[in-house]
Amino acid sequence: MAFITALSLLLSPFAGAGSAHVPVSEVDHAVTAELSQVIAWRRDLHAHPELGFAETRTAALVEAHLRGLGFEVRTGVAHTGVIGILRGGRPGRVVALRADMDALPVREETDLSFASTATGLYMGNTVPVAHACGHDAHVAMLMGAAEVLSTMKARLHGTVVFIFQPAEEGAPPGEPKGGAALMIDEGALRDPRPEAVFGLHVVPGKPGTLFYRPRGFMAASDRVDIVLQGRQTHAALPWKGVDVISASADVVQTINSLTARTIDPTTTPTVFTIATVQAGVRYNIMPDRAVLSGTLRTFDTAERDDVVRRVGHAVDNVAANYGATAEFSVHQNAALVFNNEALSVWLAPVLAEAVGVAAVRSDASPTTIAEDFSFFSREIPGVFYHLGASKEGVDPATSPPNHSPGFDVNEAVLPVGVKAHVLTALRFLER
Repeated sequence: MAFITALSLLLSPFAGAGSAHVPVSEVDHAVTAELSQVIAWRRDLHAHPELGFAETRTAALVEAHLRGLGFEVRTGVAHTGVIGILRGGRPGRVVALRADMDALPVREETDLSFASTATGLYMGNTVPVAHACGHDAHVAMLMGAAEVLSTMKARLHGTVVFIFQPAEEGAPPGEPKGGAALMIDEGALRDPRPEAVFGLHVVPGKPGTLFYRPRGFMAASDRVDIVLQGRQTHAALPWKGVDVISASADVVQTINSLTARTIDPTTTPTVFTIATVQAGVRYNIMPDRAVLSGTLRTFDTAERDDVVRRVGHAVDNVAANYGATAEFSVHQNAALVFNNEALSVWLAPVLAEAVGVAAVRSDASPTTIAEDFSFFSREIPGVFYHLGASKEGVDPATSPPNHSPGFDVNEAVLPVGVKAHVLTALRFLER
């Protein structure tokens, strides 16, 4: 196995013969010296969360830090995104590191002294806002990595691009695109153009472990909207109207049956969930309109396109059976997170430098959770990996999941993320 791994590295287009000019011991020392500041940033960001495309305070904090380090800085990319460019003292390649900045419309239910009490505007309503997905930790870790790498500027063989992205959780109402796609449109991967991009995400898992898989790792995510139009009538006289309530029930069952009975889950895992049904205002009036929405998660582009086509036809047919009409629309929030195979092989020993071989898994199971990092890695080769961040002694299976009110990050894993970012950039440029 060791021979096969070595051979793969030798043949990989991402491998090279360059020596490591910065020893891991030096990285360890620099990360340790920066840890208290990283924790302080994380707590400050956690206490002041902001929703997608409204991360003005977060962006200002990032901008000030990067400018203080002497980086080239571009702001206002995709509204609130920030790009930092660190040009090394020696010529070489270009590598990108990415962190997401936005929070969620969730009421935090933790006992943290720095728990969020913030509110924001979402779909016209004032809602509680919290970093229930760990993006506060992502920003803090990448800011820490920027600090560490800035001290090594003279020895860097090339350039590091730091991407601080807004609106990872999806495009807010009224916005056609989320943060990653819009940043790409506005030049985040140009001038200079990175040859590779890396990112990480904190998740429930054994603290300090790093795990990912080559090829399809995180599902593509599509938002599905269905509007059924019928004819209103008295609920005691349903035959005088067109019943969109019954049609809605049949639509949900048809989608459930279609995905469960026509797709092999062992080859192309597929999840199609209708999550909202809105219709009617009174118990004895049959409404003329029903609106359904849901999510489709897939790991194969061709399979995804086929499912969308077949479900669209099925919804039309169900509606027609009742004499109703249907509008069926699909919007992709995130593409499949596809980890470049050669780059995935190259990355494993780099991550092992950060945490040890035993704490790295490059054969993790795919997950139906989605991430719009996928848009970056569709443009250039990339690898996205997870950082286990459960509390010590807590079974990850029972840890509050991302997007839940009780989600929290074990701060003991923050130096692991900083170190992984730093070593990934160093080793890529030192090849």
